Amino acid sequence: MSEPLLIEAVKNGAYAEAEQLIRSGADVNQQDEQGWTSLNFAAGKGDLSLVKLLVENGADVFKVGRDRRTPYMIALAAGRVSVVQYLGTVEDNYTGEKTARPERNYCKAYYLGDLRKYSAWIENRINWKNKENGDRDVNSSSEEPFTDERIVFIHHDFTVTESMLHNENVIFNQGDSAWKDFCANTLSFKVPDDLDLIPA
Repeated sequence: MSEPLLIEAVKNGAYAEAEQLIRSGADVNQQDEQGWTSLNFAAGKGDLSLVKLLVENGADVFKVGRDRRTPYMIALAAGRVSVVQYLGTVEDNYTGEKTARPERNYCKAYYLGDLRKYSAWIENRINWKNKENGDRDVNSSSEEPFTDERIVFIHHDFTVTESMLHNENVIFNQGDSAWKDFCANTLSFKVPDDLDLIPA
């Protein structure tokens, strides 16, 4: 089975041919047997000029193939920074129904003593799981207090846990703007965005 002509032109990096095919009425959202569109291929190649040509002529930035990845996700996986930036902006500015990017779970370890420097620090034991017997005990106030040298974890939603597992053994969950500022400015905590994950 031969490739649709526009997809073939994009795979070959033939901008003028792709432009001519679009002018002649080629469907910019045509798909191959795997469900990939011309935009999927252009995004994977990192060909920003072809990506822009396709998007400006109506290519669906949320169309996925059998692998369930949008062109943005394909460009990200391929490390195509300029295409990721462009498609991210297009997705963000899209006013219709869109596919949300999955939330990235993230945590970073800190000494508890560093977090206790926050002026409104209040220590709790929420959703506590006793390591010895695996029982959950919501009112674990009888546990021994933690020392400043204890390693704890700040998560993407700014909760603090004793465990690396999100929402288990929660010590602090008052994620207001003052706490977020403290995390950013004092602790240099930042959840990496997609571009931070692309190797330099």
